[in-house]
Amino acid sequence: MKFLLSIILSFFFLNTVSAENHLKFFIESAFKNNLKLNAERKNQESIEQNVNISRSEFLPSISLSGNQSSSQSTNKTNQSGSSISDSNLDTETKTISVDQKIFQGFKGFNSLKKSELEVKRADFRLKQVEQETILDTVAAYFDFIFKSKNEEFNLSNVNLFERQVETDSARLQKGEITLTDLAQSESSLAGANANLIKAKTQLLTSKTNLERITKEKAPNKINKSEKVIIDLPNSLQAALSIAKLNNADLLIAKLDYQIAEKDLIIEKSRLSPTATINYSKSENKDYSSTTDDLDEETVKATVTWPIIKGGENISSIKKASLEKQRSFLLSEDAKNKVISETTNAWSEFQSSEGVLIATESQLKAAEIANEGITLEYDSGSTRTTLEVIQSRTLLLESRIAFAKAERDFMISKTKLAFQLGTLSLDSIYSL
Repeated sequence: MKFLLSIILSFFFLNTVSAENHLKFFIESAFKNNLKLNAERKNQESIEQNVNISRSEFLPSISLSGNQSSSQSTNKTNQSGSSISDSNLDTETKTISVDQKIFQGFKGFNSLKKSELEVKRADFRLKQVEQETILDTVAAYFDFIFKSKNEEFNLSNVNLFERQVETDSARLQKGEITLTDLAQSESSLAGANANLIKAKTQLLTSKTNLERITKEKAPNKINKSEKVIIDLPNSLQAALSIAKLNNADLLIAKLDYQIAEKDLIIEKSRLSPTATINYSKSENKDYSSTTDDLDEETVKATVTWPIIKGGENISSIKKASLEKQRSFLLSEDAKNKVISETTNAWSEFQSSEGVLIATESQLKAAEIANEGITLEYDSGSTRTTLEVIQSRTLLLESRIAFAKAERDFMISKTKLAFQLGTLSLDSIYSL
């Protein structure tokens, strides 16, 4: 029974470790912990309150006020000069006032529509930061895998050259090679050690970057053959069509223009008449020397029409009009920018796929060549030490080039999805 329980616990532990070493785990961690993303969420929640603020313009405002005063009158005389008795007043007043805006030249209506557009813009900005977080996480994750492979390749290369130096030392004593051959092997070993130190430093930098983005500790063991799967269009034309509908930068630019339109209408409405109505009720105690209590109810309608404010309103309208023109130009530029950047992302994706295929072929050829040259060298054929060093160097370079191509291909797929505006937590998978 204990044996069975230990097997179950071990299986559960391995699954947990595997899950924590998975790309999806790090993306979800970044979604929870990334500071920039959390700050944007707070910004969105803050902007959502603008809708409630704009709606309040259509609702009545109610205020309560009260005051109490004490006065004493002395040395009072009438018109004939006779003295009048002194008096004391302790006046107490309570007032409730209700104000309702009736018409504001459609300022309130357009302010509400502007707030709703600002909420949409905040949603797109949040979506954009979410996509940036996914892209940064994918880039950091696969760069960490590449740097881990790079360290592994360089460590293996050091081990190979250490064994070659040992073998060449023995062969030198037998007179099978010259001192020059041994010196070449020792020189190659020193260079391999230098490259290993560089690879370890690069791995540490990559590890730190992954931890910064995800706020999670980078794993000691990772699935180095993991691939990312994203649904992407089959042609550049299809990619451009999707980007024009979903690209966050383009959608934000369009909303900026619509908001600028609302700003211009709001500024124009400031020249329109406004109408308000006020109802107030007050209770007064010890109102005057002749009146003890007094209750008052007042209804007042007010119409205001601004005529001249020193040119402020006209200048504000001109400013808003210029801002609208500016937003329109930026919106048009965003359309062109999306086409250009989507084309570049598509080209990078296609190019990286081609490089991946080419480096894979290069690696296979380098493995075959190195294996053959090494066997011939170990059998005492005419192969020289230099030829072995060159073949191993070529093999190392091929391995690193192929690993780098794998990383670049995974990142290029994610960049294309980001540019299309379709990158999300649900759209990305890994194997």
